[in-house]
Amino acid sequence: MKYYSTNKLVNCVDLENAVVKGLAEDKGLFMPDKIKVLPASFYQNIDKMSFQDIAYNVADAFFGEDVDAESLKKIVYDTLNFDVPLVKVEDSIYSLELFHGPTLAFKDVGARFMSRLLGYFIQKEGENKKVNVLVATSGDTGSAVANGFLGVKGIHVYVLYPKGKVSKIQESQFTTLGQNITALEIDGTFDDCQSLVKSAFMDADLNAKMKLTSANSINVARFLPQAFYYFYAYAQLKKLGKADNMVVCVPSGNFGNITAGLFAKRMGLPIKRFIAANNRNDIFLQYLLTGIYTPRPSIATIANAMDVGDPSNFARVLDLYEHSHESICNDISGVSYNDTQIAYTMRNCYAVNKYILDPHGACGYEALKDMQKPDETGVFLETAHPAKFKDTVENILGTQIQIPAKLQEFMKGTKQSIDLSKDFEDFKSFLLKR
Repeated sequence: MKYYSTNKLVNCVDLENAVVKGLAEDKGLFMPDKIKVLPASFYQNIDKMSFQDIAYNVADAFFGEDVDAESLKKIVYDTLNFDVPLVKVEDSIYSLELFHGPTLAFKDVGARFMSRLLGYFIQKEGENKKVNVLVATSGDTGSAVANGFLGVKGIHVYVLYPKGKVSKIQESQFTTLGQNITALEIDGTFDDCQSLVKSAFMDADLNAKMKLTSANSINVARFLPQAFYYFYAYAQLKKLGKADNMVVCVPSGNFGNITAGLFAKRMGLPIKRFIAANNRNDIFLQYLLTGIYTPRPSIATIANAMDVGDPSNFARVLDLYEHSHESICNDISGVSYNDTQIAYTMRNCYAVNKYILDPHGACGYEALKDMQKPDETGVFLETAHPAKFKDTVENILGTQIQIPAKLQEFMKGTKQSIDLSKDFEDFKSFLLKR
């Protein structure tokens, strides 16, 4: 399979180079040159298949031409060694709990898959190849990537995160690991961190000295595996006889997750439509309403992983729909909520359903309740365990949140991070000295 850039100046790139480069030389995002529609027999039997088997069929459609079947199956099965429960919250509304992986966040699948795929290519090239992974995080990406790549030979990870703008538990998941993981505490916002990463990819001096790639959802190996979730959600609904008129609501920040869902729909998955749930950073909602995309500095909210003022994957959405505002609006609607509304939703859902939402899942749940039609079955993605936002959730609900053992282990570690400004020259100087 070949890949091209959303900026159209780079094309015919093979998978290995698309994964290792992360960002195209023309600053665009890589897209596969074709999206295969899976056969009808796959959808007829999907409810009888395991999560791993479903994911392998999807992965094969994208990566099967470039990775031998045995290796790809191993990558998929190693990635998905945990379950993703579909939980009924109320009539016709289900939560797809994506937080049962190692770091209790939905990004575990993409990060683990990418680490194994990149490791596969490095192993093919030989021991001397070394790749440096740069990743900006607003919370969960950093922990998922750091843990997914921890100890992988030939790879060093630099996690850039905004100082004081991620939860303490999230921070502990990528600042306490050591080994091949370096945490960089940036005096700025997530958008500043993302800008540093993008600038590094475009810098000739850095690229002459280091092989750089990204593990943010700008990387095809990070965002495409997130399509697995949507197929598995459909399979579970089909078992229940509820798969007709399936609507999926996605808490949306950098838009990698919902973009993967749009790819799933193009592959024939019968999702009726999508709802993009935003916090106060509602740039995509404004685009839906006006047809004009106006990025702006992000605003800090209690749903911090969605605090993105210029979502990278919007370029992929535009490309997928050939820049047709009308076509995008036919498949995706949007809504946004402020902190007061998010907190109210969390309290109300807990009081009525005894279901604990994290702030991001609360956006998805409320958007689904507000926009779901009577004949539809709705699934919202619950993207992180509530304990990752323990103080916020406890203050809102007035009840204690049990911290899972996995998180407790991270919190026992000693913080190891390096302070940097948001100035690119400081970041460049740091990397050149490594």
